[in-house]
Amino acid sequence: MSNENPSLAMFAQFAAVARALGHPHRLALMQLMAQGECAVETLAERSGLTVANASQHLQRLRRAGLAVARKDGQRVYYRIAGDSVLSLLADLRRIAERNLAEARQLVQTYFERRDSLEPVTRRELRRLMRVGGVTVLDVRSPEEFAAGHLPGAANIPVRELERRLKSLPPSQRVVAYCRGPYCIFSYEAVALLREHGYDARRLEDGFPEWRAARMPVESGGGAARAARKR
Repeated sequence: MSNENPSLAMFAQFAAVARALGHPHRLALMQLMAQGECAVETLAERSGLTVANASQHLQRLRRAGLAVARKDGQRVYYRIAGDSVLSLLADLRRIAERNLAEARQLVQTYFERRDSLEPVTRRELRRLMRVGGVTVLDVRSPEEFAAGHLPGAANIPVRELERRLKSLPPSQRVVAYCRGPYCIFSYEAVALLREHGYDARRLEDGFPEWRAARMPVESGGGAARAARKR
């Protein structure tokens, strides 16, 4: 029997997970995987990495139990290993915002400068969706939208938004969302909508957080409701 201290042995495993988290590209890849299962090539393109570099980061996440992979022919697909991983990312965000001066400054000078209005909470958006009179706008890619989205949401990628503005009802409030709380797409969408006279706000976070909160979602053309409603 090993004489190793069992507590230290467990802490060593915790440290292995922490080391896997210790790279900004891996955290960005985790946010992308949280939108739905993706091929390595797609993740590389969306993250701005080479396929080889993305693959190395993804393998590191898989070995740490933070991602799950499957192979289909010659392609390898990855997804995050459950909503607990998403909760871990949210905890990292809150700790950084609360305790790191540089993180607070970045939020204030980059994100809040682009949108100083209070975002719409998940519960408030659910209320607005029930009573009607709100347009929910998903500004992610069509592939991410197809993998899962808020019920009744319209999908207009942010790069196409300006030329497709006329498809949005001008008299309704628009609530835009994208990949997460630091996804710049929703900030850009809201700024553009306000420039054209729309009453636009952004959701407080993104689709992965909405799904993790057991809110109803749709995917693949059919409704897939979470087991527990809020």
